[in-house]
Amino acid sequence: MKARKAMMRTGGAAAAAGILAWAAMASGVGGGTTSEATSMKAIADESPGYAIEDFSYPNADKILAERRITLKRGDGNILLADCGSATDLLEVWDRKNGKTCFSVSGPSGYLALEIPAVYFVMGNSYNTRVEMSAGTEEKTFEVKKNVWTPVGESADAQGRDFMLMEIRTAK
Repeated sequence: MKARKAMMRTGGAAAAAGILAWAAMASGVGGGTTSEATSMKAIADESPGYAIEDFSYPNADKILAERRITLKRGDGNILLADCGSATDLLEVWDRKNGKTCFSVSGPSGYLALEIPAVYFVMGNSYNTRVEMSAGTEEKTFEVKKNVWTPVGESADAQGRDFMLMEIRTAK
């Protein structure tokens, strides 16, 4: 019982000393000035900036200039790849660039982009859906796994050019 009372006294004394030290710093006593205390308070009151992920594609301007492909945003699971650099790539064929390849990872993927005049997609091991547009008309095509799937002009009775707008994948 005596030991417990001694611990309570020591703890109480330590808490009181801490409160006094804080009060002295806040009021500028003990060597600090009021302007120092004010500037410490001002810095402490400022909130940190926020990091906001907008999911925009890295180096999109450079890719547009070099390859004429507009990569807008995605979740990072569908990435532009060098054709032949890996197996299981998704291949997109268009009239301007020829073949463009994408690597796919993760359980699902999303990429918003613009590739004009797309006419075939070679599927990979993922379930893939592409969203395309011709003028104001939008169409969705299910890409078959590991085979060529006609899309855009090759699947359109009028043979119109279609722009690839989105790629979505799932395992």
